[in-house]
Amino acid sequence: MEIIIADNAGFCFGVKRAVDITNTELLNSNNNIYSLGPLIHNSQAVKIFEEKGLKTIDEIEEIENGRVIIRSHGVSKSIIDKINDMNLDIIDSTCPYVKSVHKRVEEYQNQGYNIVIIGDPSHPEIIGINGWCKNQAFIVNSLEEARKLPKMDKICVVSQTTNTQEKFETLSEMIKEKGNEIEVFNTICNATNLRQESCKEVSSKVDAMIIIGGYHSSNTNKLVEISKKYCKNVYHIETSKELPLQVLSKFNKIGITAGASTPDWIIKEVVETMDNINSNEMMEAIENSFTKIHRGDVLKGKVIYVTNNEVMVNINYKSDGIINREELSNDPDVKPKDLYKVGDEIDVYVVKLDDGEGNVVLSAKRVNDFKNLDTVEKIFNDKERVECKVLNNIKGGLSVIVNGVNGFMPASQVSINFVSDLSVYKGKVLIAKVIDFDREKKRVILSRKEVEREELNNRKKELWATLEVDQMVEGIVQRLTDFGAFVDLGGVDGLIHISDLSWNRVKHPSNVVKEGQKVLVKVLALDKEKGRISLGLKQTVEEPWTAFSKNVSVGDIVEGTVVNLLDFGAFVRLKEGVDGLLHVSQISKEHINKPADVLKVGEKINIKVIDINEEEKKISLSLKEVKETNEVVEEDVILNKEPEITIGDIVDNN
Repeated sequence: MEIIIADNAGFCFGVKRAVDITNTELLNSNNNIYSLGPLIHNSQAVKIFEEKGLKTIDEIEEIENGRVIIRSHGVSKSIIDKINDMNLDIIDSTCPYVKSVHKRVEEYQNQGYNIVIIGDPSHPEIIGINGWCKNQAFIVNSLEEARKLPKMDKICVVSQTTNTQEKFETLSEMIKEKGNEIEVFNTICNATNLRQESCKEVSSKVDAMIIIGGYHSSNTNKLVEISKKYCKNVYHIETSKELPLQVLSKFNKIGITAGASTPDWIIKEVVETMDNINSNEMMEAIENSFTKIHRGDVLKGKVIYVTNNEVMVNINYKSDGIINREELSNDPDVKPKDLYKVGDEIDVYVVKLDDGEGNVVLSAKRVNDFKNLDTVEKIFNDKERVECKVLNNIKGGLSVIVNGVNGFMPASQVSINFVSDLSVYKGKVLIAKVIDFDREKKRVILSRKEVEREELNNRKKELWATLEVDQMVEGIVQRLTDFGAFVDLGGVDGLIHISDLSWNRVKHPSNVVKEGQKVLVKVLALDKEKGRISLGLKQTVEEPWTAFSKNVSVGDIVEGTVVNLLDFGAFVRLKEGVDGLLHVSQISKEHINKPADVLKVGEKINIKVIDINEEEKKISLSLKEVKETNEVVEEDVILNKEPEITIGDIVDNN
């Protein structure tokens, strides 16, 4: 029987930190120490802690005096405030990754975003995160719940740190359809990803899989789910006593992994119990005489022979290693015999322990890449910017090279703006940031979007420093909503409310402005804390009534356009933009039933101003008086043009 233990199993960083802090406190403190909820999802470990003096409680009110340990799952802001109000000492062992999620949701809610958390609503971690956004988050744990989300303007998406990558990506894609402005943060703990990937790798090549961890542990149950996708025989246990030894003895290859809350001593007990049913002690002794190697190790070896396509290397292991041609150098045209000869001592990288024929797969070029990887890792850790050259556009993004290391820039990280054609970036050198680095998998993920966001934030700070109320500024209309128009002022968006678009009534912003239009606006109000700017478009022009009062008096005949027809009269818009009432009695000398009988909307007419009510800003108009005036003028013209008969005319006619 062969037993394969997953590379990443057992305590994660956050749980180990909580356990270490608790052990230290129990050792050095004379006060009562309480754990708000079970310290970790492992009943055996919790029992040992309680034997050492740790008291597990469910409610803060159970404490009279002493110190309170906040477990790695974290708690809501209100609980922290409550503990402080009770003057109790807090021992905060919240996982730093979880704490960063707390800060993120609090920050984005303060910026006006709706928070969506992907995860189990009953899990203490999710309850804690929700408490940092005033318990107002939308929590989704299935596609159906994601579909039922309402439409929102701004959404910030985070994840339970123990979610599977597949679940997070599927649900976040659905959530993206629910908002106008979306910020998606993959807050799945890197240790969770590593544990799940290791579980996937082991379960895909064994006959049976053993998952060690608490039955109520979220991350352990996800390991069970993953294992079942790749292995038919999966056994979830909490301790070695639960091992189905008789069943397991029938399998040739057995894999073992453990959840993040599983102590090392429990894993060790399980492995030792499994070893007891493997009676081939001689083989074990032989195995122990060889060098222990793992995937990703760098070893020294001696070249045994060289062919046109590969190099065989002795690495003091039970199997020899093979370097295939493509793993010799980054130069695809190089020949193995040009590089090595029999007897050469070389450094090699372990790619795979078994190529299917019993040989270890090695790489020489990857050893040369390590220095470059060290540089990239330092850039990642220092959060520095770096140049990367785009090699090609591939499915899902861009393939790039950074410091001689191949990397990937997802389409979502190319720009803060949507890019429909990624091919335009081919061959370009971009300034980016390394946002994810995995040495073991040689995974380098870059983001140009992060750089653009930083530059945008800098522009925002500069703009906020210069903006003042009543200031006139230029901007570009970005998007329209039913309640107004959002205008980009050069890195910061301001809102023109529909009531501030025009002095006249507006049914929809699209009746006044269009997306992409350049506009001059006035700053009406500033709220730096909430990041809100109120703008006005109508305030950039003179108020229509003021212009009308300056230009028009009672008795003037002016041109207007019919804008509305009612039974009692017609509303006519004058060139200054104000509306006046043309009462039905002032349309014609003859009786008419309704204005629509003689007028139509959009018709231009000359009317007379017969009354102006300055206090109520009302204008009375008359079409009838204009017609009467015209008739008088016409009569005068006819009388004035009647020819006079002279004696000369009579003589000529005769």
